[in-house]
Amino acid sequence: MKQKINRAIISGGGTGGHIFPALAIANEIKKRNPDADILFVGAEDRMEMEKVPAAGYKIIGLPVMGFPRKPSMKVFTFFKKLRQSSKLAKKIVADFNPEVAIGVGGYASGPLLRAAAKAKVPCLIQEQNSYAGITNKLLSKKVNSICVAYDKMERFFPAEKLIFTGNPVRENLNEKQNRKEAFEFFNVSEDDKVVLIVGGSLGARSVNQAVLKNIKEIAASGVQVIWQTGAYYYDKIQEELKDSKPKNLQIHKFITRMDLAYEVADLVISRAGAGTISELCLVGKASVLVPSPNVSEDHQTKNAMALVEQDAALIVRDDEINEKLFSLAFDVVKDEARCNAFATKSKELAKPEATKQIVDEVEKLVRQ
Repeated sequence: MKQKINRAIISGGGTGGHIFPALAIANEIKKRNPDADILFVGAEDRMEMEKVPAAGYKIIGLPVMGFPRKPSMKVFTFFKKLRQSSKLAKKIVADFNPEVAIGVGGYASGPLLRAAAKAKVPCLIQEQNSYAGITNKLLSKKVNSICVAYDKMERFFPAEKLIFTGNPVRENLNEKQNRKEAFEFFNVSEDDKVVLIVGGSLGARSVNQAVLKNIKEIAASGVQVIWQTGAYYYDKIQEELKDSKPKNLQIHKFITRMDLAYEVADLVISRAGAGTISELCLVGKASVLVPSPNVSEDHQTKNAMALVEQDAALIVRDDEINEKLFSLAFDVVKDEARCNAFATKSKELAKPEATKQIVDEVEKLVRQ
C-alpha cells in the first residue's frame, strides 16, 4: 500500500543537473498524490527560480551563495548570507510544516535541510555524482536516507543510510520515441551518421571553441552534426559562422526535445555531469565525454571514468579537445560495430526506475 504524501519540500538547484532530478521527483510524487502540496526552496538569482515555476511549482529563494574558492572579502558576504538563509529556512519549515524534506544538492539545500532536520522532519538527500558534494557530505549526518547513483559512496556517507537508486532523468526519456518524427524534427536522414554535441543548458565554452576550430574537419566528415551551443554563446557563434557554416552542421541555442535528439544521435559529445551520464545510459548511446575542469573536486572526471572503466564511453581531457575530439568522435561513429558496443555497454548501466525508487524511499520516511 502506497503512503500518501500531503506536503513535501524539495530543495537545491544551481544547474540543470540538480534541477531536472528535483522536478522528476516532484512529478512522481504528484503522479501518486495529485493533491500533494510541493514547495521548492532554491537560491536567489539561480536557474531554479525560472525553471521551477515554468514547471508549475512554487519556489522560495534563499540569499545563500557558494563559498568563495579564493580568499577575499566575499567570505564575509558568504557568512552573512548563510545566516540570513538559515533564519529564513527555519521560518519556511515552520510555516509550511512538511511531512518530508528532500535535498538534491546545490547551495539552498544546506540551510533548508539543516532547518528541517532540527525540526524533526524526516529528510532524504539525493547525490547525483560519483564524488559527493560538500553540501551533501555535511548534511549526511543529519538526514535519514541518502539515495546514490554510484558504488563505493560509503567513502563519503554513513553506509547504513545509503540506498542505491541511480539518478532521476527527464520523464519523456523513459518513453519509446517515434523514430520517424525524430528524423523529421531535425531534418536528417535515417541513413546519416549523426553526432550530437551538448554542453549543458548554459553551454560549454571550450567545447564550443573546439567546434569552431574544427569546422573544416566537420564539413569534410560526411557526418551530420547537431550542436547545442547554450544560450550564452549562441548569438556570437551565429555571427562567426554566418558565411562559413557547413551544410552538415545544425546550430541550436537550446534543444527543447532532447528525447528526439537522442533518438537520432549515433554518438553524443558531452560534458560529464551526473544527470547527462544517467540520460546517456538510459537511452543507450555511445559517447565521448569531456569533463569540465571547472567543477569542485574534479567530480566530472570521476563520473566519466565510471563509464570508461566499463567500456561504455570514451574520455577526452578538456585541454586536448581541439586536437583529439572530432577525429576520435568521427572514427567511432563511422565504425558501426564499435559504436554499437559502446551503446550496448552504456544501456547495461542504466537505472530506468530511479525516480520511482527514490519516491518509494520518501514514502517510507513519511510512513515511519
